[in-house]
Amino acid sequence: MHTIQSEIGTNATVDYYEQHAEAFAQDTAEADVSEILRRFTVLLPSGASVLDWGCGTGRDTRTMLDDGFAVTSTDASKAMCALAKETFGVKPTCERFEDLDAVCEYDGIWACASLLHVEKRKLPAVLKKAHDALRENGVFYMSFKYGCFEGKRGGRWYTDLDETAAIELAGFGFGMVEIWITGDVRPGRAEERWLNCLLRKR
Repeated sequence: MHTIQSEIGTNATVDYYEQHAEAFAQDTAEADVSEILRRFTVLLPSGASVLDWGCGTGRDTRTMLDDGFAVTSTDASKAMCALAKETFGVKPTCERFEDLDAVCEYDGIWACASLLHVEKRKLPAVLKKAHDALRENGVFYMSFKYGCFEGKRGGRWYTDLDETAAIELAGFGFGMVEIWITGDVRPGRAEERWLNCLLRKR
């Protein structure tokens, strides 16, 4: 039953973004993640190869491209990929996290508010994909809503993490560089907490 429920949750999440891409873009238009993005990019070499993993609107891809990084972006929603191309001129590949098959290709992976839609039981395998795709000492950023909830919420599947769960998860081939909690950067939602993790491939 858990497996069936999880699969339904995953498919429902993609369907949600297919149907609500424009609304999501409007909701996140003023979300300022520049300080968090800076914490990630300062750990990268100049002109680094970066994967924006679950790029959404493509906003962060555009910022990193403008900063001189070589960025590849992916998203599971065709509607979000189309919106990213239209809005920010980026061209994401439409694929799910489990489809990543790169090996030692990236200096950094940016997974901002994206892996939270992966079922908890699948996160170790997904992080193994990230580990394989990173070059030696590669940097990996991921963020989750803070807590212990797992299930459907607002039409999407969510896996929330706290520090203990994130540190345990990072043990799959990563060292924790930094872990911290922030409020939601969207206007009027600062009381919602997010867990931010910066990891380095071991």
